Amino acid sequence: MNTETKTLRQDSASPTCQNCKNQFTIEPDDFSFYEKISVPPPTFCPDCRQQRRMAVRNERTLYKDSCDLCGKSIISMYSPDKPYKVYCRECWFSDKWDPLEYGVEYNWDKPFFQQYRELLVRVPQIAIAQYHTNINSDYANFIADNKNIYLSYSVLESEDVYYSRFMDKDKTCFDSFNIEGSEMVYENIDGDRNNRTSFTLRSRECIESAYLFDCSGCQNCFMSSNLRNQRYVFRNRRCSKEEYSKEINKISMGNHNQFQELKKEFKKLIRSSLHKFANFTKTINCTGDNIENSKNAHFTFDAYESENIKYSSRIIGAKEIYDMFGCATSELMYEFMAGGFGCYKTLFSMFGEATRDSNYAYWCLNSTNMFGCSGVRKKEYCIFNKQYSKEEYGALVAKIKEHMNDKPYTDKTGCVYKYGEFFPIGLSLYAYNETIAQEYMPLTKEQAERKGYSWREPDKYPYTPTMQSSQLPMDIKDVEDSIIKEVIGCNDCGRAYRIVKLELDFLRMRKIALPRKCENCRYKERFAMRNPLKLWHRQCVCDYKVRENTAKHIHHLEGRCPNEFETSYAPERKEVVYCEQCYQSEIV
Repeated sequence: MNTETKTLRQDSASPTCQNCKNQFTIEPDDFSFYEKISVPPPTFCPDCRQQRRMAVRNERTLYKDSCDLCGKSIISMYSPDKPYKVYCRECWFSDKWDPLEYGVEYNWDKPFFQQYRELLVRVPQIAIAQYHTNINSDYANFIADNKNIYLSYSVLESEDVYYSRFMDKDKTCFDSFNIEGSEMVYENIDGDRNNRTSFTLRSRECIESAYLFDCSGCQNCFMSSNLRNQRYVFRNRRCSKEEYSKEINKISMGNHNQFQELKKEFKKLIRSSLHKFANFTKTINCTGDNIENSKNAHFTFDAYESENIKYSSRIIGAKEIYDMFGCATSELMYEFMAGGFGCYKTLFSMFGEATRDSNYAYWCLNSTNMFGCSGVRKKEYCIFNKQYSKEEYGALVAKIKEHMNDKPYTDKTGCVYKYGEFFPIGLSLYAYNETIAQEYMPLTKEQAERKGYSWREPDKYPYTPTMQSSQLPMDIKDVEDSIIKEVIGCNDCGRAYRIVKLELDFLRMRKIALPRKCENCRYKERFAMRNPLKLWHRQCVCDYKVRENTAKHIHHLEGRCPNEFETSYAPERKEVVYCEQCYQSEIV
């Protein structure tokens, strides 16, 4: 057992976070996991650990640049003014350069993290995070095995996906967020296996429907909530097929004015509907939100087909992992940002795939026993991109870990980084406001710089609108083909955007009005509709003295339901949040 782990286990299970100074809990199961992978317990709380990981992932701030090896024009995660070499995907994965040429011996006079950052700056970086084969998807980031992906992020095995995020095995989807196995959908959020649906939230397996909240197995339903296996429901009223057809023909989502009124109505519907404490489907012993077909997942969000995971988000088919954001088909992982596709026991690392038994690996591929490496492929026993024998590697790694504890890195705020800490935010290769950390845990420029984080003012937008969005035709049926040639000024932020041909064809077919905001402002609206990656302890609000239920609940003689739970609905929110028992009594 690690000595530090044993001591803390005896002394306290509620240490104080180095960063935010709040106490947090380390459970017995957590200690068992840390012992299993031979690391000390964390000194940062879960929220601050998550912030550190997010601050090294730039998904949506993209730049035009040129490859520093072949010279061709590229889309890059790195702004042209950054001091790193940036290679296009083809050059970076090629044999035209050797990552081991950048190898150096460990410097015992400098803290490990300072040396590691220097290595990351020297080694060429891949312009865009694209794994495996992706066709016609230059304007997309963190994707794998796709075709025709445009301005979309974290997309797997999909085709024709536009302006979306967290998309898996989808086809012909627009403006959606966290969707799996769906086709022909528009503005779907937190759902799966939908077909020809528009404007849905927390709904699954629905067909030819629009404006649904928390519906499952429904077909031909409109502006309704909390439905199960229903057909022909209009504004939560069951209709005959003929009645439904008559009512739905009065609706014109292609008309901008009516479209705006429908959005307002949908928001009111969501607020007035029942909300289950968590969006779980086929789960066992889980806490978090948006979890499906998983067990023993705690403080976990946006995960499916996984087990024994904690403090993690965006997880697919993984097991035995802690503190990860973005992980697919990997096992025994800890403090890793966007690692997957066959990784095993890789710790404190960023990006890459098929790495094993490694620490502090950055974009390493198909390699084992890496420590403090960047860009290494198909190698083993490397430290700072320098290869060693198995015996030399083992001895040197043990010595480096001791050195990390004896001569730790200290950031501007006084946080101390020994072995067992993730990469410091202040050493990130990105400005804080370029990363997803700014989306989930926003800071002002002054707050970021006070903590020693870099900040980058956005570039002046290079495009001048040829028309304003207020000048768009009021109805989709009046839109001409020439609209795809226009540069449109966004109603909200003033930036310009375009309507591309596939998007126009889809909107016409589904009879949906042209968007009057740019893709970035539309993304922000979707992001705001999702619950945060945070949990609060609450009691079920079901109370016979306050709300009239449709069925008799198990607690009906007591008035207020005594059940408590962890939920992503903050206590001050106004939604009616029920426990599993009360929710099932009302919905099923």
